[in-house]
Amino acid sequence: MVGMSSRAAPKVAVLKGGPSAEREVSLSSGQECAHALRLAGYDVVEIDAGKDLPAQLALAGADVVFNALHGRWGEDGCVQGLLEWLGVSYTHSGVLASALAMDKTRAKQVLRDAGLPVMESVIADADEVRARHVLPPPYVVKPNSEGSSVGVYIVAAGANTPPQLSPQMPSRVMVETYVPGRELTVAVMGDRALGVTEIIVEGWYDYDAKYKLGGSRHVVPAEIPADITAACLDYARRAHEALGCRGLTRTDFRWDDSRGLAGLIILEVNTQPGMTPTSLAPEQAAKIGITFPELCHWIVKEALCRD
Repeated sequence: MVGMSSRAAPKVAVLKGGPSAEREVSLSSGQECAHALRLAGYDVVEIDAGKDLPAQLALAGADVVFNALHGRWGEDGCVQGLLEWLGVSYTHSGVLASALAMDKTRAKQVLRDAGLPVMESVIADADEVRARHVLPPPYVVKPNSEGSSVGVYIVAAGANTPPQLSPQMPSRVMVETYVPGRELTVAVMGDRALGVTEIIVEGWYDYDAKYKLGGSRHVVPAEIPADITAACLDYARRAHEALGCRGLTRTDFRWDDSRGLAGLIILEVNTQPGMTPTSLAPEQAAKIGITFPELCHWIVKEALCRD
């Protein structure tokens, strides 16, 4: 327990839910964070963020907003812009970093310019992707601005037909060369990379594997060579900095161990990492002695100190 005096504790509004495809996991994240912040001594109000968010915030009268939203609107700079306009302190990354990280194509360009390894991709019309192979298989098709493996299609090597994308997919999608190898991830807390986790799952690391109990197994610290561990930590810190992130982020990698360091590729940077019982960033923090209430306290304190 952090042990903060309740009389001196700021009031925190935890934003959760929202309208994105990741609403359910955001509700879970928000509930967990609210509970942890209460244990840390904060006065907490939980807000299921909707179109009347300014009125909800005015009614709450909070000193700082803990943003536990995931996906579009909550993670892409929109809510951040609203909070800036309202003059409300908030956690995690700002408007520009949030928007950049959510736009996979622009984020890749920033990371590439910073000398970091990313996989080649193109933006294409969804109808064209349904009609023909835009890239030679194997490749991956996904929305350019979603997270948590929402709407991801993997086209295997030797596939004869293009993917039949759901009608719910956006009209323009990202088509990316498939990156083989092991799933690795690194959480960054301010300027500190916490560790490397390997995610072991049968098949694709999809939404259910990420958020359902038993969906995946986490090995932390990852059982990988020291030079790969060092590179993951370095790349994650540099990606966090290149995008202008703040607070807590998580950078996801694929590593083809047959190619050594050349096989290590950044997939994406998450500016709003999951904060559920199965989430990776809290697990890495716990491994180095930072409890969940302490982590949430640090996130709030960092937001307040920034202002």
